[in-house]
Amino acid sequence: MQRPVVKLGGERAERADAARNRQLLLNTVREMIAEAGVEQVTMDGLAERAGLGKGTVFRRFRSRAGIFHALLDDDERAFQERVLSGPPPLGPGAAPVARLVAYGRARIRFLLERHAVARAALDRNQPIPAGESTLSQIHLRVLLGQAGLDVPDVDSLAVQLTGALEGPILLYLSVPPRTDDARHIARLADSWQLLIERLCRPAAPERKGQAGQEG
Repeated sequence: MQRPVVKLGGERAERADAARNRQLLLNTVREMIAEAGVEQVTMDGLAERAGLGKGTVFRRFRSRAGIFHALLDDDERAFQERVLSGPPPLGPGAAPVARLVAYGRARIRFLLERHAVARAALDRNQPIPAGESTLSQIHLRVLLGQAGLDVPDVDSLAVQLTGALEGPILLYLSVPPRTDDARHIARLADSWQLLIERLCRPAAPERKGQAGQEG
């Protein structure tokens, strides 16, 4: 991913300060969540903990939900880097089917481990969004093509698999966090692996004359 070109002059220093403040605020939010949970994060508390003015925090995030939206965006970028250039099997270098399995398992864990943050990022006045699944859809489509499946419409299959991968996670956004999330992560990940391995399993050759032999 290319970074924006930094212009010369005073704007350069301003952008550098803004970038440092943004990283400071995100790091501070992570610390606050680790210590006391998502529920205890407030705009005022974040400003005080980070040692920045309240106006700086409000200009950066606009609302409490904006804090968590920015946090998710930052995590999403890091996840995408792992997919595009990280070690296999999630990153390049493994067989397509192995990467499909690894991507699904990693994506499920990524989404469910951020369940509370995702809920906090929602605007209470808006319905639960369908989520941005562009990364999953494109990545799955590429890997399905590399796997060479004998299917009539790989594009539609990629859409369906994206729904199977991302869809169940949305159900968790409408309910409070569970204490057994680790078990649900493992079950969903195992189900995804089963789905991919069966989908990509080579078709068994036809056993001609089998009926006659059995008779």
